[in-house]
Amino acid sequence: MTEAVRIITEQVRLRVRRDGVDLAADDALADQYVRDEVRRYSERALGGSLPLLTDEFQASREVVAALTGFGALQPFLDDPDIEEIWINSPSRVFVARDGVPELTPMVLTEREVRDLVERMLQASGRRVDLSSPFVDPNSL
Repeated sequence: MTEAVRIITEQVRLRVRRDGVDLAADDALADQYVRDEVRRYSERALGGSLPLLTDEFQASREVVAALTGFGALQPFLDDPDIEEIWINSPSRVFVARDGVPELTPMVLTEREVRDLVERMLQASGRRVDLSSPFVDPNSL
């Protein structure tokens, strides 16, 4: 995630908290919030205070994936040829195609890994924290 996408994502999160809405339940609202923040960011960047976005459409897709999908992993989840994804460490993300594992060039931050795990567990009602540091994936 680029610094620009991170900034836009945080601005959308702040707006979501302030407005008390659920973007996961409303795709149109998520798109609108992201478009608004990308536009605001681009206007500030043109003023020279922030780095320019090279591709606003791609930045918007990354922000929506971070907020309502599974962030950097979303393109792998959307790819019908990928059978499995596993993360051995933030810098060792693997996928399997046709039963063959391959190391991706993806490098995540520790926070991104933590956010992904939390988001994946939300649907099951489980959590991972100091009081419950392990989750049995077979019981999900």
